[in-house]
Amino acid sequence: MKRLIMCIISAAILEVSAQDIIPIDTNTWSINGNYIIENYKGKNAIYLKGGALTLKDTKFLNGTIEYDIFLKETPAFPGVYFRVNDQNGEQFYVRPHQSGNPDANQAAPVVNGISPWQFYYGPRYSFPFEYKFEDWTHVKIVVNDDKAQVYLDYSETPNLSWNLFHEPAAGDVILRGGGAEALHIADIKIDMDSYQLVDFNSIERESIEGAIAEWEISDMFEEKDLEDPTKLEPVINARKWGRKILLEEGVAANISRQQQLFNGEPGNTVFAKITINSSRDQIKLFDFGYSDRVVAILNGEAIYRGNNKWRSRDYRYLGTIGLFDSIYLNLKKGDNTLLMAVSEDFGGWLITGKFADEKGIKVK
Repeated sequence: MKRLIMCIISAAILEVSAQDIIPIDTNTWSINGNYIIENYKGKNAIYLKGGALTLKDTKFLNGTIEYDIFLKETPAFPGVYFRVNDQNGEQFYVRPHQSGNPDANQAAPVVNGISPWQFYYGPRYSFPFEYKFEDWTHVKIVVNDDKAQVYLDYSETPNLSWNLFHEPAAGDVILRGGGAEALHIADIKIDMDSYQLVDFNSIERESIEGAIAEWEISDMFEEKDLEDPTKLEPVINARKWGRKILLEEGVAANISRQQQLFNGEPGNTVFAKITINSSRDQIKLFDFGYSDRVVAILNGEAIYRGNNKWRSRDYRYLGTIGLFDSIYLNLKKGDNTLLMAVSEDFGGWLITGKFADEKGIKVK
């Protein structure tokens, strides 16, 4: 009798466990991209290429998201979006081709359709991890209000704790495969009653002392309008103004907070503007950073053009934001207008800058 009771209990536990796994089918998920639903390495899985799974009829606010993924040692970015509303949300993904490196994974927001990983980088948003390529990798993400933690491969302690970027709001859950590289995903679970954080301790980021706190940005226009430096006046005069972007984390301002790049309208460029009041005619060094490309224009005259996009300088170059460029500004006495025409492809639409010496000037 005791053996029979134990068998019944075991069967019940297995049944509950099986019910926790969300079925992978078109009744439960909206699936785009190329895919095959099949049994793989002992699991009912989806082999997904260049697409994503969106959970139907469910809005996620707080809870735990878990899934297994079978990684390949090739460039890919499989992960999960959560609290997705329109073109905004939160995400965590892995970079299997960076196994063991500091950027082996990534926590980042999606802001108006752009994932600005070139801004949100470093130990605050990534951690080194040795991936396995002969077995399933387990991913567990716990979300509670404005915080999240991730556990890889059943770690007893969180591998990463980070502060979320958007105000908490229930939204969609979307899992993506490896992009161009097809990967298997299995055993997807979502528990909205489990959202306890453990020893939450996010890593502080070093800010840039004296960075420009606020930029005014224009409406969007086409980058090709900047090709002739002698014909900038009509481009500048045609702009609409009034929106401000603020310094975030003491590092840079995120243009996509105010301007949606992929909105169906032509263009991929805005002006970010500051006014510099100088007490006299003088030359001042201005250190700055941007993503992806920039044309600097002082008082209507083009003085610099640069390219900081991903892989623009070598095949490993990330294009992350920082004070990596400098120009000498020939300021006149009184107000001077500095326009940074910033163009974006992907990875972060960003601008930052500071004066090495602020004596005799005031930024407004």
